Order: sequence, then C-alpha cells, then structure tokens
Amino acid sequence: MTGADSPRRVIAGRSVRWDEERARDAYARGLWVRDTLGAALARLAAAEPERVLLVEEGQPIAAAELWTRAERLARVLAARYPRGSVISFMLPNWREAAEVYHAAGLAGMVAQPILPSLRSRELRFLLADSASRAVFIPERFRNHPCSEMLAEVVAALSDPPEVVVVRGDSGPHTAYETLLAAPGADALPAPDPDEVRMIMYTSGTTGRPKGVMHSYNSLHALIRQLGEHWLIEPGDRFLVASPISHIGGSIYAFEMPILLGTTAVLMEQWQPDAGVALMEREGITHFAGATPFLQGTLEAARRAGTRLPHLKVFICGGASVPPSLIREAAAHFERAAVTRVYGSTEVPVTTVGVLDREDVQHAAETDGKPGIAEVKLGPDGEVLARGPQMLLGYHNPADEAGAFDEAGFYRTGDQGRWVDGDYLVITGRIKDIIIRHGENIAPKEIEDLLVEHPAIAEVAIVGLPDPRTGERACAVIVPRGDAHPTVAELYDFLVAKGVAKFKIPEQVEIRSSLPKNDAGKVLKQRLREELAGTPRPPQA
Repeated sequence: MTGADSPRRVIAGRSVRWDEERARDAYARGLWVRDTLGAALARLAAAEPERVLLVEEGQPIAAAELWTRAERLARVLAARYPRGSVISFMLPNWREAAEVYHAAGLAGMVAQPILPSLRSRELRFLLADSASRAVFIPERFRNHPCSEMLAEVVAALSDPPEVVVVRGDSGPHTAYETLLAAPGADALPAPDPDEVRMIMYTSGTTGRPKGVMHSYNSLHALIRQLGEHWLIEPGDRFLVASPISHIGGSIYAFEMPILLGTTAVLMEQWQPDAGVALMEREGITHFAGATPFLQGTLEAARRAGTRLPHLKVFICGGASVPPSLIREAAAHFERAAVTRVYGSTEVPVTTVGVLDREDVQHAAETDGKPGIAEVKLGPDGEVLARGPQMLLGYHNPADEAGAFDEAGFYRTGDQGRWVDGDYLVITGRIKDIIIRHGENIAPKEIEDLLVEHPAIAEVAIVGLPDPRTGERACAVIVPRGDAHPTVAELYDFLVAKGVAKFKIPEQVEIRSSLPKNDAGKVLKQRLREELAGTPRPPQA
C-alpha cells in the first residue's frame, strides 16, 4: 500500500487499500492463504467434531456444535440480508458471540464487534456509520437495560438494524433462538479471503471513532505470527478475560482455536481472585491483557499462594506497562515468560515482545522486536508500521487523510525509540507530550518511575494549560491505602532517580480510581477535561 492516494481495489463491493506487490509477497510467505476461517471451521468440525474450542462457565463447546449453530445462523442471515451486510454484536464474552462472528463470515457478511459497555450516543453513531443490518445484544448487561436502550437507539435511526436479543426477554425485538429457527437460504456464498471480514471501531477517546477494516487474510497473518512467536502449541488454553469486542479478545476467542488448535476459556467479567482460580482449574497456559490484568493476576496469585505453574506466557499491552511490574510478575510466576508488546487495532501486535525468560531486561524495559510488521521511526520519533496484518483501510476513506505515509506505513501517533538495535520502546503519544517552557516531557517515562513509589498504586500524568509555562504536568494519583503523596514527595523521589527537574510534576490530584476504557487504557482526555479549570498550584 502506498500513501494517502494508495491504489484501491473493490472486493465484494467494498473499496480497500491494495498493494499488489505486497499482496503477492504475503501469499508467497504463507501469511495470506486462499482459504477462509469458515472453511477451516467446517473441516475441523468434520475431522475432529469433539475438539473443544471454547469453554464458558465450565461448559465446553466443541467444534461440531459451534459449526452447526453458526452454519444455521448463517443461512438465516443470508436469507434475510444482502451479501456484504454488516452484522453487529454487542455481547459479553459469551459463546453466542462466536456463533454470530462465524455466521457472519459464512454468510459473506462483515462482523462488527461492539463493546457492551457503550451507551446510546455511541451506538447511534456506530450502527448508522456502518449501516448495520442486525445487532445482537443481551437483554441486560451488568444491570444496564440493553434491550430498552436499543429500542430508543433504533427509533432515532432512519434505517435501523434488526435487534436480536441473546439470553433474556426479547421484548419488542427478535429472540435469538427464534431467529435460529427462521427460514434459511439454500446455499451460502464462497467469500474471497481478501474481502473485508470485520469492521472494528477505534475507541474514539480523542475524537470520532473510525471503523478499521480487516480481511480474513490480515487476521490470518496475525494468527500465523502469534503461532510463531508466542510459544503456542495445539492444546494450549487461553484465558479470554479482556473484551471480545477488542482486537485481542476477538482473535483469542474466534480465530486461534480454529487456526492454532487452542481452547479459549471465556470469562465474562474480570475479577482477579476468580480469574486466578479459573486459571488454576482450567490449566491456563496463555493470558493476554492490559496492565490492570497483569497487576490483578499477580496480586491474586500471591493471595492464593500459587505461582501458576501451568502459565507459559503472559502478554501485557494496550496501556502503559511499568517495567517494575513485568519484573515482579516474571519473578513470581513459576515458568511464564512475561513481556510487553505493542500494537493497535490498525496494525495488531506490531511487536511480539520478548519470550525468553532469561532476558527479563528487554522484556521489562522494551516493547520487544517487530514480528511480521515493518517498523520505522519518523523524524519526530513517530512509530510507523505496515505489514500483512495491517488494516485494509478505514470504513470511511476520508478518515485515511494523514493516516499513512507515502510508502503505505500507518502513522500510529505514538513516539518511540530503538534500544540495542531492534528493540522498540514506546515513549508516549505525540499528542500526549507535555511542552513546558519549550521542553518536551514524555509522561510515560515519569509514570513508569512513579509507580515504584510505595505510596502510589496508579498514576497518570497529563498536561494542563498554563499561562506562564505553556503547560504544566499534573500527576493524577490513586494512592495506596491512606497515603496522599505531595508534589514535594514526588520531587524528592524523582530527583533521587536522576530525573531532570523540568520533568517533575507541578501538581498532584488524588483520585480513588482512574477513568479507563474496557481494555484498561487510561482516558487521559477525560482527565484533562476534568482538570482544565483547576488553578495553578502555589507550589509550582
């Protein structure tokens, strides 16, 4: 793919970014194939019908069962909506999410995972922007009346999707089991592996959400990469506690069990103590999640007196990962490689981490080496990436303006640097940089140090407007116990660490928690908005 004016190709009615030379290379390397996930599921169900793909609440779901229900639903979707339609699902980590995902692919349609924690404003935008034809929801989610909310949402749309309720009273909507019993098409299409398979919207924490398009092959390349680098063997068991509506959760639950022979153990809501008990009971070998998942796992494992002997790999990414946390976890877990990784919905798993237990330094202090992605740094340190696992473009091509360079590398908006030749370290967001008196401050650098302070449980540093210095650094702290760290205490702590004085926060705000999205990413824009009107502290 080249830059903003990249050649495009229309596949199954959708315009996507396309680079013929790079496509040939991906096929030649076996990262792209002439096959689809649905075809792979059909073969698996025929050859190994009893192989367990998913486990939910202790109940196994075998290949034949998943295939039967997904294929039945696919025929209903094919009879109901045009080929290429968007099929949305706003479901927790339930087995039905996998049925809908696979059914959409078998019907030649596009799956759209949506976080079940979203509310009416976001849903109106996502469903309208994607032109969704059907949306699968729970009746309630964590005591929120989803069915009632969707009734209001679709009433406000000019061309609303059909609402299908999974598990619960369907009310004015279609019940899931009723839909499964509806008339189905006689035949299903044979999708092109290069066509759009999924549209996943970015979180929209800094602006309007963008619909990231992935194909069967971009996801296949991603799975091939993980199979090569993450010590995955047939029979391994992944704990899927992060939302399946995020790129990580989706591939662990939907793609890996079929393509790599793993089993996905679904957890509806992350609770560290229950999670560790589940890991012990199910013999979990792999777990991937953001910083709060690793922190919670480590603390719960200590409380339970276990070193999680089955765990081979813990992949930590998606949010700022303190090096000290990686070291502590690597020291505690009996055999697990614990590592940071870096990626995005657009270019998932850009770096694959460091899976050598003997190399704790690079695992803790860097985000690892690139896998199948090419990575380069721009003049301002911006990380640019491209590879066979990258997006096919955005659902709205206008969103691509400025998103790619002339060589087709995706502009991540993150800044980084190389360590020891080819280890990447993410230093922060370009927009997250605080400029004080003309000096650049990377919040992540200071955050990684402050989480080692004994009085600090969590910290986020944000820049606030300041009439004298341009911006000032404010440390928003979740303290440990009753401690209330002060600016003076942070000053002494950071000076002792050898930090330049201009980087030290000038303001401290105490919070009981930090606002985060479902992937554990701190919503710094929300903090900036909350703190924008706070006066300049007298000590600064």
